[in-house]
Amino acid sequence: MGEIKVPELAESISEGTVAQWLKQVGDFVEKGDYIVELETDKVNVEITAEDSGVLTELLAGEGDTVQVGETIARLEAKEGASAAPKAEEKPAEEAPKQEAAPAQQKTVEEVAPAAEAPQQGNQKQWLIASPAARKAARERGIKLDQVPTTDPLGRVRKHDIDSYADQKSNEQKQQAQASKPANPVSPSPAASENSDKPVERERMSRRRQTIAKRLVEVQQTAAMLTTFNEVDMTAVMALRKRRKDKFFEQHDVRLGFMSFFTKAVVAALKKYPLLNAEIQGNELLIKKFYDIGIAVSAPDGLVVPVVRDADRKTFAGIEGSIVDLAKKARDNKLALKDLQGGTFTITNGGVFGSLMSTPILNGPQVGILGMHKVQLRPVAIDEERIENRPMMYIALSYDHRIVDGKEAVSFLATVKELLEDPESLLLEG
Repeated sequence: MGEIKVPELAESISEGTVAQWLKQVGDFVEKGDYIVELETDKVNVEITAEDSGVLTELLAGEGDTVQVGETIARLEAKEGASAAPKAEEKPAEEAPKQEAAPAQQKTVEEVAPAAEAPQQGNQKQWLIASPAARKAARERGIKLDQVPTTDPLGRVRKHDIDSYADQKSNEQKQQAQASKPANPVSPSPAASENSDKPVERERMSRRRQTIAKRLVEVQQTAAMLTTFNEVDMTAVMALRKRRKDKFFEQHDVRLGFMSFFTKAVVAALKKYPLLNAEIQGNELLIKKFYDIGIAVSAPDGLVVPVVRDADRKTFAGIEGSIVDLAKKARDNKLALKDLQGGTFTITNGGVFGSLMSTPILNGPQVGILGMHKVQLRPVAIDEERIENRPMMYIALSYDHRIVDGKEAVSFLATVKELLEDPESLLLEG
């Protein structure tokens, strides 16, 4: 008998949730086949069989939380697989015999009260009762020998059954009232008002729970502030328009905004290194590498895969990495290594139409840049001219424990300047 256990997932992950069983009891499994998909805090992991055989038992259901090393299924080896059907045939043959005995016993129990009634002196309950009383007693599950009657001859009538049933009902109500707490907690007004409204209750996925927990932790532990600026996107959009066709022909990937912003962020981080750091106890860990997290919307929630060594990548390299990571996120194929170790994050709410927002830090990082929707707005060119320009608000949220306002504002101004002169990004890169 083989066992399917939860394998070691990652250094920081000790448990997971059974997302779905890919095999069911009775299925034959080849060595290396995927058996179950686990949902962890960061990614989904598919567990494979280490041996061939028949899946005989599932020890955890979908939605259950399981620990690393825990046995979650059992597998019967090939040699024993052929014996399983024979073992199941014998109970099937004996089933009719087992079912017959309870049926006979039930018949005896049903006739016993009538046979014993005269011996117990309760003949009046069984022999002197109107048909209506007998019917009412059967419908309400009342035994006739328990019903008191005032009839001189001991006859039980329907009104006796009704009185007895009312008495029992009142006693049950009194007992229920006595068992209630002295000061019950009243439901909130909102709950009372909406108690009869249609609702749908849905279990939060493990990833959504983790996202919620981490966002709250960041807001409780970091001194988070946000500063804003705006970028005139005219030059970037003109450069893209001139180069996009040739860029695609050469690199088989489209030239988007993210490569420009990533290059600008890396250049600004080199100038203001505290935004590429993290706090560890009473020390600052200032990182000399630039692994930039790019927030991506996935079916189960926001994930932040990491573009490694962004400072060493070309525009095409950055765009290609983002496309690959975004596809993995949509297909739920991100690995743990795709999500770990980012030094700074960029999030783009503009793709959903957001004009301005305050991004929340992706701890333990101390900086995150928020991009927003490009919007035509009138801009003063000089004292006499106003032109409609494609403008984007950008936001930098930072941890004020180690980053001062002057440094944060200067960082964002540097990003703005580089984007408004995109050719300079080639020199900075």
